[in-house]
Amino acid sequence: MPGPFPGMDPWLEDPVGWGDVHDGLIGRMRAALNAILPPEYVARGVERCYVVQPERDIVPDLTIHRQPPRTTQKPGSGGIALASDPSLMISLAPLEMRETYIEILSIRDSHQIVTVMEVLSPSNKAPNSKGLRLYRKKQREVVAARKHLIEIDLLRAGEHVVMVPRETLLRETRWDYLVCLYRAGQPQALQVWPTPLRERLPRIDIPLDVGVQDVVLDLQEAFDRNYEEGAYIRDIDYRREPIPPLGSEDAAWADALLRERGLRS
Repeated sequence: MPGPFPGMDPWLEDPVGWGDVHDGLIGRMRAALNAILPPEYVARGVERCYVVQPERDIVPDLTIHRQPPRTTQKPGSGGIALASDPSLMISLAPLEMRETYIEILSIRDSHQIVTVMEVLSPSNKAPNSKGLRLYRKKQREVVAARKHLIEIDLLRAGEHVVMVPRETLLRETRWDYLVCLYRAGQPQALQVWPTPLRERLPRIDIPLDVGVQDVVLDLQEAFDRNYEEGAYIRDIDYRREPIPPLGSEDAAWADALLRERGLRS
């Protein structure tokens, strides 16, 4: 069953469930790309791993046990003993973060990377985080290697990390979701698709080698396929508000849409 929204579903932005949405979308995009790429190219999913300390909104591995009461002497009490109340001891294990992205490879050129595609995660946009620092490093490496970079940001919360400067774009338009294309060797000519909540996700250019025509990926179609395959309509409680919340006008629009589709009463 398709989702209720014409474009991105803001209820899927919740960090608790974003990993499944992200990985499913990467899989759908990879399949769609391999169906339209010329025979000399192939799209592959790639995983990067790193370890971080647990932060808010990230669910770590936990070790929990009960701490028995501890007896102490109360000063000046003539030896009267006090016992603390029982407590829980919680040990937070460091998290191994796994982030998947897409590389488009040239088969005729020894599987050289041509284009990198990233779908941003909350860890990439968390202020002062290791995930953000590593993502910035990845941006610099792709540019230095003269590869194309496509950044897909479907998260309203967090830092602005895509390559197009936020202030520059704000002078032209407003958006909720953003796709940014950096073409290798053209740092002054970024191509962007700013998308409000109420519009469908864009069809985007996917650049390949010089002299090879771009292919076009329908991001909305990939998102819709992922929504259906993930059975999110069964899992999401549209009666509650999304995380992060919507502004008042968009919240009223979403409420009317959800009522129209029978997902709210």
